[in-house]
Amino acid sequence: MKLLDCTLRDGGYYNSWNFPVDVVYEYLNAMSASGVDVVELGLRSLKNQGFKGASAYTTDEYLSSLPIPGNLEVAVMVNASELVAEQPLEDCLQKLFPQTMSNSSVDMVRIACHVHEFEKALPASTWLKSKGYKVGFNLMQVADRTEDEISDLSMAAAKYDLDVLYFADSMGSMTPEHCTKIIRLLRKHWKGALGIHTHDNMGLALQNTMAAFNEGVTWLDSTVTGMGRGPGNSRTEELVIEAAERRNSQINLIPLMSIIRRYFQPLKNEYGWGSNPYYYLSGKYGIHPTYVQEMLSDPRYGEEDILAVIEHLRAVGGKKFDQTALGVARQFYFDRHEGVWSPSDIFKDRTVLLLGSGPGVSEHKLALENYIAKERPLVLALNTQTSVKAEMIDFRLACHPVRLLADCERHTQLPQPLITPLSALPLEVQKSLSGKEIFDFGLNVEDGKFEFGKTCCTLPNSLVIAYALAVATSGQAKHILMAGFDGYGADDPRSQEMNGLLELYQNSEKSIPLTAITPTRYGMHSESVYAL
Repeated sequence: MKLLDCTLRDGGYYNSWNFPVDVVYEYLNAMSASGVDVVELGLRSLKNQGFKGASAYTTDEYLSSLPIPGNLEVAVMVNASELVAEQPLEDCLQKLFPQTMSNSSVDMVRIACHVHEFEKALPASTWLKSKGYKVGFNLMQVADRTEDEISDLSMAAAKYDLDVLYFADSMGSMTPEHCTKIIRLLRKHWKGALGIHTHDNMGLALQNTMAAFNEGVTWLDSTVTGMGRGPGNSRTEELVIEAAERRNSQINLIPLMSIIRRYFQPLKNEYGWGSNPYYYLSGKYGIHPTYVQEMLSDPRYGEEDILAVIEHLRAVGGKKFDQTALGVARQFYFDRHEGVWSPSDIFKDRTVLLLGSGPGVSEHKLALENYIAKERPLVLALNTQTSVKAEMIDFRLACHPVRLLADCERHTQLPQPLITPLSALPLEVQKSLSGKEIFDFGLNVEDGKFEFGKTCCTLPNSLVIAYALAVATSGQAKHILMAGFDGYGADDPRSQEMNGLLELYQNSEKSIPLTAITPTRYGMHSESVYAL
């Protein structure tokens, strides 16, 4: 059994591989005391875009400055995508590894490889072995490959002198039974050592690792507190306990638990790696966990957004992360929906008051109710906002499919008619809203565009505020007042998104004057409800 801890490499996706030197020293001592055999101290890369810390490059100069305990071997990882690009493979390797193993602190090189890169990258093992390095290949995303494809990968590996062939549960979707099946397929031709790198989407990382060990896999990966991209990995502090029991050996966990308490646990609290229901779903449906990681780190994505994106990626496929696809998936409305209801009969030449979800509505409730009673604007509440008296609200608007599904029962209990793109909504939402008085106003999404038709609109995104502005504009209202649009801090992505939306709307040809009448941080004209 070989335990390989790759915290400083896999964990670097959260902190740009910038681990303080004193933490690295303490980490090395903790690994030495806890029975770890190999520490993967980072990546080797030729890419230099934006600041990244020492573990993004793990140079010989950096490694020579570290007090590496004698019982630890040192590994670094190279992404195969750099080896099979335009630059000749040997030229690339020479730049990455200018020293032979005997003159370097590196004992082992692991190559992270997608299936389509594998055969092109395998010759790197011959070059690295000639320099004295141990070599491992990490096959990514093999869980959804056919038996024949896995057998072919096994045959290709058998032609080269590798020290270990790893397979990674890249999507966190494997079960112990699935691991066993892949191991047996890889064993068809490959007779050397096998390794496993698990992800914890479904809370099975350690279980899968130990199941693989029971099937003869001898190289086992883990990270401290599971620190790693997405939901993280098998946790070193647990794996070393299991390994010590099977090795019948004694380990000292005090240094490891100390550095967890001092450094890794606070970092985990800040960045939030580890399994949760979103990662569980991504593992279950074979969706790349980076989609979830990106959404969790972006406050623009609420619970309903994340669930809706996961459902969309489940349908269209999300095995490869694509930032553009993430933005598209959030919009939900991909086909043209015309709607059947025209708001102009009700909205024309009226002042419209939009009630948002910010604290400004409840804080200034009495002033708003006095204004409504005196001036009788057309009052539209977004989603299930209920701060203002129910009898003073004329309509509600909602357009987020997952939010609507969650709020269906509440909407059926609320007395106001609901304006929503009904024909574009999933059938389960339509069914849940049966019996509710609904005005079907169509919604289409096209980046950078506001268009206002008789029974539908085209918007830059599917935010409910954009939909509300479109309903009022298509209805030819004369003025839009806004309450409860308090806003966020200047650097908050939600503020940037909202300000961009408002600017785009106000610059559109048919836009209606906007006035915030409760406190707002957004870029629009503002007056006080107390002086109206």
